[in-house]
Amino acid sequence: MGQLEGRTAVVTGGGTGIGLAAAVRLAAEGAHVFITGRREAELDKAVEAIGPERATAVAGDISDPADLDRLYDAVRARGRGLDVLFANAGTASFATLEEITEEHVDRIFGVNVRGTVFTVQKALPLLNDRASVILNSSVRADDGVAAFGAYAASKAAIRSFARTWANELKDRGVRVNAISPGTIDTPGLDAVVATRGTPDVPDASAVAGPPLAKAQFAEAVPLGRIGRADEVADAVAFLASEQSSFVLGANLYVDGGENQL
Repeated sequence: MGQLEGRTAVVTGGGTGIGLAAAVRLAAEGAHVFITGRREAELDKAVEAIGPERATAVAGDISDPADLDRLYDAVRARGRGLDVLFANAGTASFATLEEITEEHVDRIFGVNVRGTVFTVQKALPLLNDRASVILNSSVRADDGVAAFGAYAASKAAIRSFARTWANELKDRGVRVNAISPGTIDTPGLDAVVATRGTPDVPDASAVAGPPLAKAQFAEAVPLGRIGRADEVADAVAFLASEQSSFVLGANLYVDGGENQL
Protein backbone atom coordinates (compact mmCIF):
# COMPACT_ATOMS: atom_id res chain seq x y z
CA MET A 1 0.00 0.00 0.00
CA GLY A 2 1.16 3.50 -0.84
CA GLN A 3 1.29 6.46 1.52
CA LEU A 4 -1.92 7.90 0.01
CA GLU A 5 -3.98 4.75 -0.41
CA GLY A 6 -7.66 5.59 -0.63
CA ARG A 7 -7.06 9.34 -0.70
CA THR A 8 -8.38 11.85 -3.23
CA ALA A 9 -6.10 14.46 -4.79
CA VAL A 10 -6.47 17.41 -7.15
CA VAL A 11 -3.61 18.67 -9.30
CA THR A 12 -4.10 21.82 -11.34
CA GLY A 13 -2.02 22.19 -14.46
CA GLY A 14 -1.81 18.42 -14.45
CA GLY A 15 -1.45 17.74 -18.16
CA THR A 16 2.29 18.29 -18.52
CA GLY A 17 5.47 19.13 -16.67
CA ILE A 18 5.54 19.34 -12.88
CA GLY A 19 1.77 18.87 -12.62
CA LEU A 20 1.80 15.67 -14.63
CA ALA A 21 4.79 14.30 -12.73
CA ALA A 22 3.06 15.08 -9.44
CA ALA A 23 -0.18 13.43 -10.57
CA VAL A 24 1.73 10.30 -11.59
CA ARG A 25 3.55 10.22 -8.24
CA LEU A 26 0.42 10.77 -6.13
CA ALA A 27 -1.42 8.06 -8.06
CA ALA A 28 1.51 5.70 -7.55
CA GLU A 29 1.10 6.29 -3.81
CA GLY A 30 -2.51 5.15 -4.03
CA ALA A 31 -4.48 8.37 -4.51
CA HIS A 32 -7.20 8.91 -7.07
CA VAL A 33 -6.08 12.10 -8.81
CA PHE A 34 -8.28 14.68 -10.49
CA ILE A 35 -6.24 16.65 -12.98
CA THR A 36 -7.22 19.86 -14.68
CA GLY A 37 -5.73 22.05 -17.37
CA ARG A 38 -6.66 24.01 -20.43
CA ARG A 39 -5.56 21.45 -23.05
CA GLU A 40 -7.92 18.52 -23.20
CA ALA A 41 -5.70 16.41 -25.44
CA GLU A 42 -2.84 16.60 -22.93
CA LEU A 43 -5.19 15.69 -20.10
CA ASP A 44 -6.44 12.65 -22.01
CA LYS A 45 -2.85 11.48 -22.53
CA ALA A 46 -2.14 12.01 -18.84
CA VAL A 47 -5.12 9.89 -17.79
CA GLU A 48 -4.02 7.18 -20.20
CA ALA A 49 -0.51 7.25 -18.73
CA ILE A 50 -1.71 7.16 -15.12
CA GLY A 51 -4.61 4.79 -15.71
CA PRO A 52 -8.32 5.68 -15.71
CA GLU A 53 -8.84 3.80 -12.45
CA ARG A 54 -6.45 6.25 -10.78
CA ALA A 55 -7.09 9.53 -12.62
CA THR A 56 -9.97 11.72 -13.78
CA ALA A 57 -9.50 14.67 -16.13
CA VAL A 58 -11.63 17.81 -15.97
CA ALA A 59 -10.61 20.36 -18.58
CA GLY A 60 -10.64 23.97 -17.46
CA ASP A 61 -8.81 27.20 -16.73
CA ILE A 62 -8.21 28.06 -13.07
CA SER A 63 -8.71 31.74 -13.84
CA ASP A 64 -12.34 30.93 -14.70
CA PRO A 65 -14.43 30.33 -11.52
CA ALA A 66 -16.99 28.34 -13.50
CA ASP A 67 -14.29 25.90 -14.57
CA LEU A 68 -13.19 25.50 -10.96
CA ASP A 69 -16.79 24.80 -9.98
CA ARG A 70 -16.96 22.01 -12.58
CA LEU A 71 -13.73 20.54 -11.25
CA TYR A 72 -14.94 20.44 -7.66
CA ASP A 73 -18.38 19.19 -8.69
CA ALA A 74 -16.57 16.17 -10.13
CA VAL A 75 -14.62 15.69 -6.90
CA ARG A 76 -17.80 16.07 -4.85
CA ALA A 77 -19.59 13.48 -6.98
CA ARG A 78 -16.97 10.90 -6.02
CA GLY A 79 -18.18 11.26 -2.46
CA ARG A 80 -14.88 11.00 -0.59
CA GLY A 81 -13.94 14.62 -0.08
CA LEU A 82 -10.47 15.92 -0.84
CA ASP A 83 -7.24 14.98 0.91
CA VAL A 84 -4.53 16.57 -1.25
CA LEU A 85 -4.64 19.75 -3.31
CA PHE A 86 -1.59 20.68 -5.37
CA ALA A 87 -2.29 24.19 -6.69
CA ASN A 88 0.28 24.02 -9.42
CA ALA A 89 -1.15 25.75 -12.49
CA GLY A 90 0.61 28.93 -13.53
CA THR A 91 1.87 30.95 -16.43
CA ALA A 92 5.05 32.92 -17.12
CA SER A 93 6.51 35.28 -19.70
CA PHE A 94 9.20 37.93 -19.89
CA ALA A 95 8.66 41.69 -19.79
CA THR A 96 10.77 44.46 -18.27
CA LEU A 97 9.22 47.22 -16.20
CA GLU A 98 9.42 49.48 -19.23
CA GLU A 99 7.59 46.99 -21.42
CA ILE A 100 4.99 45.60 -19.00
CA THR A 101 1.44 46.09 -20.25
CA GLU A 102 -1.92 45.83 -18.55
CA GLU A 103 -2.57 42.63 -20.49
CA HIS A 104 0.72 41.12 -19.28
CA VAL A 105 -0.01 41.90 -15.62
CA ASP A 106 -3.63 40.77 -15.87
CA ARG A 107 -2.63 37.46 -17.45
CA ILE A 108 0.15 36.64 -14.98
CA PHE A 109 -1.76 37.68 -11.86
CA GLY A 110 -5.09 36.38 -13.18
CA VAL A 111 -3.75 32.84 -13.36
CA ASN A 112 -0.98 32.71 -10.78
CA VAL A 113 -2.60 34.75 -8.00
CA ARG A 114 -6.33 35.08 -8.58
CA GLY A 115 -6.58 31.56 -9.99
CA THR A 116 -4.70 30.07 -7.04
CA VAL A 117 -6.82 31.97 -4.50
CA PHE A 118 -10.06 30.58 -5.87
CA THR A 119 -8.57 27.13 -6.50
CA VAL A 120 -8.02 26.86 -2.76
CA GLN A 121 -11.09 28.78 -1.61
CA LYS A 122 -13.49 26.66 -3.65
CA ALA A 123 -11.84 23.49 -2.31
CA LEU A 124 -12.48 24.41 1.34
CA PRO A 125 -15.87 22.67 1.72
CA LEU A 126 -14.37 19.43 0.40
CA LEU A 127 -11.16 19.30 2.43
CA ASN A 128 -11.06 16.36 4.82
CA ASP A 129 -9.44 16.39 8.24
CA ARG A 130 -5.65 16.25 7.93
CA ALA A 131 -5.81 17.32 4.30
CA SER A 132 -2.69 18.79 2.71
CA VAL A 133 -2.68 21.87 0.49
CA ILE A 134 0.50 22.48 -1.49
CA LEU A 135 1.08 25.73 -3.37
CA ASN A 136 3.59 26.00 -6.20
CA SER A 137 5.76 29.08 -5.69
CA SER A 138 9.20 29.50 -7.29
CA VAL A 139 12.80 30.45 -6.57
CA ARG A 140 12.11 33.41 -8.84
CA ALA A 141 10.17 34.93 -5.94
CA ASP A 142 13.55 35.41 -4.23
CA ASP A 143 15.83 36.73 -6.94
CA GLY A 144 15.80 39.60 -9.40
CA VAL A 145 15.93 37.93 -12.80
CA ALA A 146 15.57 40.73 -15.34
CA ALA A 147 12.29 40.95 -17.27
CA PHE A 148 10.60 38.46 -14.95
CA GLY A 149 9.17 40.92 -12.45
CA ALA A 150 5.45 40.20 -12.75
CA TYR A 151 5.99 36.45 -12.57
CA ALA A 152 8.34 36.78 -9.57
CA ALA A 153 5.87 39.02 -7.75
CA SER A 154 3.03 36.60 -8.41
CA LYS A 155 5.07 33.75 -6.93
CA ALA A 156 6.02 35.86 -3.91
CA ALA A 157 2.30 36.27 -3.34
CA ILE A 158 1.90 32.49 -3.40
CA ARG A 159 4.56 32.13 -0.71
CA SER A 160 2.74 34.71 1.41
CA PHE A 161 -0.60 32.94 0.96
CA ALA A 162 0.95 29.70 2.19
CA ARG A 163 1.80 31.30 5.52
CA THR A 164 -1.55 33.01 5.97
CA TRP A 165 -3.67 30.06 4.92
CA ALA A 166 -1.63 27.68 7.07
CA ASN A 167 -2.56 29.85 10.04
CA GLU A 168 -6.21 30.11 9.03
CA LEU A 169 -6.74 26.40 8.36
CA LYS A 170 -4.62 24.80 11.06
CA ASP A 171 -7.57 24.46 13.45
CA ARG A 172 -9.29 22.29 10.85
CA GLY A 173 -6.26 20.01 10.79
CA VAL A 174 -5.47 21.15 7.24
CA ARG A 175 -1.78 21.73 6.52
CA VAL A 176 -0.76 24.34 3.94
CA ASN A 177 2.79 24.46 2.61
CA ALA A 178 4.58 25.71 -0.48
CA ILE A 179 7.26 24.36 -2.77
CA SER A 180 9.70 26.52 -4.68
CA PRO A 181 11.12 24.72 -7.69
CA GLY A 182 14.26 26.03 -9.30
CA THR A 183 14.86 25.69 -13.02
CA ILE A 184 13.08 22.49 -14.02
CA ASP A 185 13.21 20.84 -17.45
CA THR A 186 9.59 21.02 -18.60
CA PRO A 187 7.65 22.04 -21.72
CA GLY A 188 6.78 25.20 -19.82
CA LEU A 189 10.47 26.10 -19.55
CA ASP A 190 10.86 25.57 -23.29
CA ALA A 191 7.93 27.89 -23.95
CA VAL A 192 9.27 30.62 -21.67
CA VAL A 193 12.84 30.64 -22.94
CA ALA A 194 11.57 30.59 -26.51
CA THR A 195 10.12 34.06 -25.90
CA ARG A 196 13.63 35.37 -25.41
CA GLY A 197 14.75 36.07 -28.91
CA THR A 198 11.59 37.92 -29.92
CA PRO A 199 11.46 41.69 -30.47
CA ASP A 200 9.30 42.02 -27.33
CA VAL A 201 12.19 41.14 -25.06
CA PRO A 202 14.93 43.76 -24.63
CA ASP A 203 17.73 41.35 -23.75
CA ALA A 204 16.83 38.84 -26.48
CA SER A 205 20.39 38.75 -27.77
CA ALA A 206 21.52 37.20 -24.48
CA VAL A 207 19.89 33.89 -25.34
CA ALA A 208 20.00 32.02 -28.63
CA GLY A 209 17.08 29.65 -28.17
CA PRO A 210 16.04 26.95 -25.68
CA PRO A 211 19.13 24.66 -25.76
CA LEU A 212 21.53 27.49 -24.97
CA ALA A 213 19.19 28.92 -22.36
CA LYS A 214 19.04 25.60 -20.53
CA ALA A 215 22.83 25.37 -20.52
CA GLN A 216 23.05 28.87 -19.11
CA PHE A 217 20.48 28.07 -16.43
CA ALA A 218 22.41 24.93 -15.47
CA GLU A 219 25.57 26.96 -14.89
CA ALA A 220 23.78 28.80 -12.07
CA VAL A 221 22.84 25.60 -10.23
CA PRO A 222 25.39 24.26 -7.71
CA LEU A 223 24.51 20.69 -8.68
CA GLY A 224 25.49 21.55 -12.25
CA ARG A 225 22.21 20.74 -13.96
CA ILE A 226 18.60 21.82 -14.13
CA GLY A 227 16.05 19.74 -12.29
CA ARG A 228 13.59 17.08 -13.40
CA ALA A 229 9.85 17.25 -12.92
CA ASP A 230 9.84 13.95 -11.02
CA GLU A 231 12.22 15.45 -8.45
CA VAL A 232 9.65 18.14 -7.70
CA ALA A 233 6.94 15.47 -7.65
CA ASP A 234 8.83 13.67 -4.88
CA ALA A 235 8.68 16.83 -2.78
CA VAL A 236 4.95 17.15 -3.46
CA ALA A 237 4.40 13.54 -2.38
CA PHE A 238 6.31 14.21 0.85
CA LEU A 239 4.18 17.24 1.70
CA ALA A 240 1.02 15.34 0.76
CA SER A 241 1.80 12.43 3.07
CA GLU A 242 1.90 11.88 6.81
CA GLN A 243 5.70 11.94 6.58
CA SER A 244 5.37 15.72 6.71
CA SER A 245 2.78 15.76 9.51
CA PHE A 246 4.78 18.34 11.52
CA VAL A 247 5.46 20.63 8.55
CA LEU A 248 3.21 23.69 8.39
CA GLY A 249 3.51 26.98 6.52
CA ALA A 250 6.89 25.93 5.15
CA ASN A 251 8.49 26.56 1.78
CA LEU A 252 10.41 23.56 0.46
CA TYR A 253 13.05 24.52 -2.10
CA VAL A 254 13.66 22.02 -4.88
CA ASP A 255 16.36 23.93 -6.71
CA GLY A 256 19.66 22.06 -6.64
CA GLY A 257 20.98 24.72 -4.29
CA GLU A 258 20.33 27.51 -6.80
CA ASN A 259 19.07 29.98 -4.19
CA GLN A 260 20.73 28.36 -1.20
CA LEU A 261 24.47 28.45 -1.86
